[in-house]
Amino acid sequence: MKRLLLVNTLPEGNPAAQTVIKELQMQEADAEIEIVQAYKRNFHPCIGCNACWLKTPGRCAIPDGYEDLLRAYLAADAVLFLCGTALNFVDHRMKNLIDRLLPLVTMNIHFVEGECRHIPRYDKCYRFGLLYGGQADRAYLNHWMERVMLNFAGKSIGAYPITEVQEVISCIW
Repeated sequence: MKRLLLVNTLPEGNPAAQTVIKELQMQEADAEIEIVQAYKRNFHPCIGCNACWLKTPGRCAIPDGYEDLLRAYLAADAVLFLCGTALNFVDHRMKNLIDRLLPLVTMNIHFVEGECRHIPRYDKCYRFGLLYGGQADRAYLNHWMERVMLNFAGKSIGAYPITEVQEVISCIW
């Protein structure tokens, strides 16, 4: 069975988020869908201590429950983020979640097609996508998601306005 992780950084009662969740549950009935309500969890920003690379490889030093989310990323076949926007980009909650992905790679670097890349810690091809509410530069968000996934040896599902959930569903797998 396919496993989809939906990480919602919008408030739990957000009507658009509820619509997306219902739509995914209807359209992806053959998939196991895990929903993480990240809005009400107090995930702290990355402090750049490098403990996840040096002292506790693969584990973040901040004891805020983010390790559970890292394990969920590893268990999922695809991950969709629901987020808000600010200043024509993803909001601080979403940016924080991406910054905290560092334990999934090592601090060692190798060259891939002439560019530096961190060496993945796990033998996994991540598939991450983004559904955003609010105003943002879609082309830039798509480019950003491509670059994030490139740095984590994964594939981008893309970035879509939250109203285009049907288009995302057709691209998940």
